[in-house]
Amino acid sequence: MSSSVGIDPFVAMEIMKRANKLEKNGRKIFHMELGEPGGGAPLAVIESAKEILLNNNLHLGYTEAIGIPSLRRRISQYYEDYYKVQIDPERIVVTTGSSAGFLLGFLAAFNPGSRIGLTEPGYPAYRNIVKALGMNVVRIPTEASNKYQPDPSLLDRFMPLDGLVVASPANPTGTMLNEQNFRAIVNWAESSKVKIISDEVYHGITYDCHPTTMEQLGSNGIIVNSFSKYFGMTGWRIGWAVVPKDMVIKVERLAQNLFISPPSLSQHIALSAFNCIGELNNRVEQYSTNRDVFLKALPRAGIKKIAPSDGAFYIFADVSSITDDSSKFCERMLDDIGVAATPGIDFDTVRGKRYIRFSIAGSSSMITQAATAMSEWKAIEK
Repeated sequence: MSSSVGIDPFVAMEIMKRANKLEKNGRKIFHMELGEPGGGAPLAVIESAKEILLNNNLHLGYTEAIGIPSLRRRISQYYEDYYKVQIDPERIVVTTGSSAGFLLGFLAAFNPGSRIGLTEPGYPAYRNIVKALGMNVVRIPTEASNKYQPDPSLLDRFMPLDGLVVASPANPTGTMLNEQNFRAIVNWAESSKVKIISDEVYHGITYDCHPTTMEQLGSNGIIVNSFSKYFGMTGWRIGWAVVPKDMVIKVERLAQNLFISPPSLSQHIALSAFNCIGELNNRVEQYSTNRDVFLKALPRAGIKKIAPSDGAFYIFADVSSITDDSSKFCERMLDDIGVAATPGIDFDTVRGKRYIRFSIAGSSSMITQAATAMSEWKAIEK
């Protein structure tokens, strides 16, 4: 039997397909369904790619399976600059996007049959990767009262676990763990012999506080990050993982066989992304403005139960007071006013009909227009 049997669809992509069809037919569509940063790669990254390709000054063949040394060193420097922690570049593995980072992390840390704790609502690819690898998904439902984040008392109820994925800022909720709460989870994991994979893909996109990397807490887990979100390089498929020293060789051998190497051009131009911090921080300011605009509009539209949007570029709302099926609600919202959002069933297969996720990564003009459309929509009882 194929290992793909039982793998769930990614509903956000289905919404996008429906929205694109309407747009092709002349409808005004406000795209808030996908988690993709607005603006694309920063200017210096594009210029670097042009220079490399036009001047042919690099042989863009295979590289080392875990990345070119200069990029691994530059990522290490970034941790020292941004988090004030020192990481040996030998522990940094460049990956083909964060997706490859998660795949390598799961394969290196766990075995078929391992029990992996995944909080819900959560990013759907986690559970689909875990299932495809023959591991067991342990669903851990979280609550609004705890910002949809786990804590040791909740995790104890789902033992035994071999692994746990922690995301801060999280997709789809945008909520974050503060240092104290993150440390409590790391301490619990160490005493319980549970390996953590920390999803730090949205680091850099935070609004009211600085994110905590698991490396600051002395964990022996795996960190996954990416150039896709804060750095705006989604289609370039480049990311990285920080792994324990005793796991580097295992990850390297897996990477050699699964991927040969990350994309060569993407690795070289990623070096220039670190020179664009000012431009990238301006984008975060735009996301923050978008967040404020939309957070003011939703209550006027009758949507009042909203998760704290600490980071990432999402607003996650409980719409159970106005609908019992968020998928149908999203379809109606798209048809009526052209606002494309993702129903929560993508992120919580049991309780997802209660939730909707909006992405606020688009232009400020588009977000403002979408907010107005939501506020004026007569389909919602105010």
